[in-house]
This record gives sequence, structure tokens and C-alpha cells, in this order.
Amino acid sequence: MTNVPDVPERSRLAWRHTPGRGPTLVFLCGYASDMNGTKVLALEEWARRSGRAFLRFDYAGCGESEGAFEDQTLASWRDDALRVIDAVVEGPVVLAGSSMGGWVMLLVAKARPEMVKAMVGIAAAPDFTDWGYSEAEKAAILRDGRIEQPNDYGDTPTVTTRGFWASGEANKVMTGPIGFDGPVRLLQGQRDKEVPWERALTLAELFRSDAVQTVLVKDGDHRLSREQDLALIIRAVEDVLLLCSSSS
Repeated sequence: MTNVPDVPERSRLAWRHTPGRGPTLVFLCGYASDMNGTKVLALEEWARRSGRAFLRFDYAGCGESEGAFEDQTLASWRDDALRVIDAVVEGPVVLAGSSMGGWVMLLVAKARPEMVKAMVGIAAAPDFTDWGYSEAEKAAILRDGRIEQPNDYGDTPTVTTRGFWASGEANKVMTGPIGFDGPVRLLQGQRDKEVPWERALTLAELFRSDAVQTVLVKDGDHRLSREQDLALIIRAVEDVLLLCSSSS
């Protein structure tokens, strides 16, 4: 593991890079997640076996990266992703974004259109500050500066700050057409309690590209981390990489 060079007033970021053939697959974690999750490590192992370049990292305030979690925003995590990609990767990338990472994925693609050749969204949750909170929760965030919610995946509650929520509202991506022409795969569980599965269909419609496919997993939950889910994710990555190579 190495650290991305310091940027004034930004935290040092932890990352791991697997060298191999490009485009480099870059994994973008979900909210309050880290680069040691089941999906990330499964893709890293696949990359090693396949001789593919792979990059995983922790956002500031998460995992092994420096920084306080509650000081971060959606925009700062987007900037973390850009900083790691710019520092580590040479050449094109394919982005795989899980949950909030699917939102970061779209923001990175908008910021680096010349680099991003394909995308794989896994229970992608763009614009969730708009639809993922009740009106009472939004009011509490604005009034109190933060809220805590039960966390199904850990012992500590999930915290949302006013800064993160405001940054999300300022960086919505599903307000109109998404100007991306490469291959896209969207994988979505229909038993996902966090992201309504219909969101994946709406997102697919917004892409300018025609090379977009949505895969609904009827018994899949938000994590999509079972063996059959991991196999589906790997097939989606292989699919978009094949399309990238055939169009180059």
C-alpha cells in the first residue's frame, strides 16, 4: 500500500494497485465502506487471475485513509477518487461503483470523459440525498447538522451530516440526460431495502449510450455479495471490457 501525494488541506489516501492489462478497473466503494469489502476483494482476485489492472482505495475518513468521516462530503469523495486515479493510473479506466460509489462513478466519468471507457453500477444510488431520506430526516439534518440511523452492516450507527447532504443536493446527476457513450451494466437486487430497484431502470434510460443493460436480481439484496452475485458482477465487468476492446 502506498499513499497518494499530499494535497493542501486534504487527507492522505490509502490505495492498492494490481498491475496488468488495461483498461484499469477502479472500484468505488459505498457510503462509509472501505476497500476490503467482499465485492472489492473478489474483483481484485479476478484481476490477478486475469492479468488485469485493478485499483482500490479508501475515501478520506474511511478505512485506512486519514481524515475524520464527518468532515467529508460527496464532492470531497469524488475529488479523492479523481486524485487517486490521476496519481496511479496511466491510460483508460473502467469504473465499478457500489451503492454511493455508483454516484461517485458518474461524477468521475463527467470529470474525466477522456479516461472513462465503461461503467458497472452495483446497486448504484445516485442522488440518494434526494430520495433516500424522509422529509422529517431531511429537516433534522438541516436543524441539527447530523442524524444517526440504524446500520444493518455494522455495530455503529450510520451518520449523515448537513455538509454531505448539501453536497449531494448540489451534485445530482439524474436531472437530465447523462452524456456517456460507452458500455454500461447496472446490477440491482429487487429485495434491496436501501435502493428501490426501479431506480436502476430510470438511470439506464438517462444514459446517452445504447450499450446499456440492466440486470435485476429477484432475490438480491443491497449488498449483492453472495457467490452468485459476485459471479454476476465479474461477468458484467468482463462484458464491458470485451466491448471496450472491440471498439478500440
